[in-house]
Amino acid sequence: MPTRSARDQAVQDRSAPPVRRAHSCSLVRNGSFISVLIVPRDLWDRIVAHCLDGLPLEACGLLAGRDGEVCEVYPAANAARSARVYTVEPRDLLHADRAADAAGLSLIGVWHSHTHSPAYPSPTDVAQAPDPDWHYVIVSLSDLEPVLRSYRVVAGAAEEEAVVVSA
Repeated sequence: MPTRSARDQAVQDRSAPPVRRAHSCSLVRNGSFISVLIVPRDLWDRIVAHCLDGLPLEACGLLAGRDGEVCEVYPAANAARSARVYTVEPRDLLHADRAADAAGLSLIGVWHSHTHSPAYPSPTDVAQAPDPDWHYVIVSLSDLEPVLRSYRVVAGAAEEEAVVVSA
């Protein structure tokens, strides 16, 4: 029996109309493109652990990969040292960029935690989102279980994308 990709598995597991691939980081459902971010379980765990370790401050880090699939994560220091905002430490950004390049990957996004609010971009998050091609992941720690969501921010508007956690 052929193996299925994480995207195909997620699509089949949902009770929704049929979905076909448009390209490697989006799906088409009912004629509309749906952006998708694939995060392997071990990397999801590392992102959440870094966010928990950062409490009571917001934590942050960078995502490396290709075509909407996260292949590596780079935890970073929050240069703002704040529970309300984050700034990726510039040296950590440089390190992540060099390490991703050496591994044949690209930086494809950033993550940060919300310590007391839902996993939805604040106006500050949207204003600080410089690249419309990046994935902006937010981990909310406001409930008992962490909630991870991802957004694309284009022209000042945040649109949620599907997150598929793969094995």
